[in-house]
Amino acid sequence: MFQQATILAPGLLGASLLMAIKNRGLAERSVVWARRPETRMECEAEPWCDAAYSTPGDAVAESDLVVLCPPVEYIAPLLRDIAPRLAPNALVTDVGSTKSLICRDARSLGGDWTFVGSHPMTGSEKSGLKHASADLFPGRACFVTPLTDTPTEAVECIIRFWRELGMEVATTSPEKHDEIVAHISHLPHLLASTLCSYLATKDENWRNYGGGGLRDTTRVASGDPAMWKAIASHNKEEIIRSLDGFERELQRLRSALHNDQFFEVLNFLEHAKDYRDHLRIK
Repeated sequence: MFQQATILAPGLLGASLLMAIKNRGLAERSVVWARRPETRMECEAEPWCDAAYSTPGDAVAESDLVVLCPPVEYIAPLLRDIAPRLAPNALVTDVGSTKSLICRDARSLGGDWTFVGSHPMTGSEKSGLKHASADLFPGRACFVTPLTDTPTEAVECIIRFWRELGMEVATTSPEKHDEIVAHISHLPHLLASTLCSYLATKDENWRNYGGGGLRDTTRVASGDPAMWKAIASHNKEEIIRSLDGFERELQRLRSALHNDQFFEVLNFLEHAKDYRDHLRIK
């Protein structure tokens, strides 16, 4: 699909993308920029990386595909940094967990390159290059979030790119994306973290007695706190709305228990079970 693909910031997602692009033959040449010299050396030693650059501008100068993979708060500043070096007609995307601020900032830069926002719904509570895998993408969902004036051919190319990696693509506006992920991604993480924060106020020995339910419910709370702080900051308003809705549902359960309305509790649990049983999880 591309002559040269550049991945900026090869953490878990970025390095996994490099591997997958190379494995599926999507670019003649795959290169990377990493801030840390040791990361660049590690990438250059791998067969899935053709070159590692010490500056992001040098890394993107000859690429027709550029994917920005740093933490969400650094995507817009990095795009502003590389914009003057982007090749004419380059296609630029990202993997950020929020989209509205990033997409609007990208449009304000202008230029003869095109930005199309993306959010592959994949990853792990683990982070870093050492956990990367080319198998991170097949069967998983990916949002593509063009603005209304984004050229159709650019949008179609990005959609094809993610599909070639085995992902199932949904297209929506940046604002709608942020509403959706606030509920299905950001809220679950914050609830898991809240549960852990609450249990940490109890006897510390209790953590030794938990079973699979506690393990599965709290797994994502092991995610990088700094990364999730940035996500919460970028998507604050939508997350607050999702928390408001969750609080209303929690209050409904509390009220049913308080008033001995156990048929209502049963209905609540059956409704929840039906949702979970039909949840599409890869």
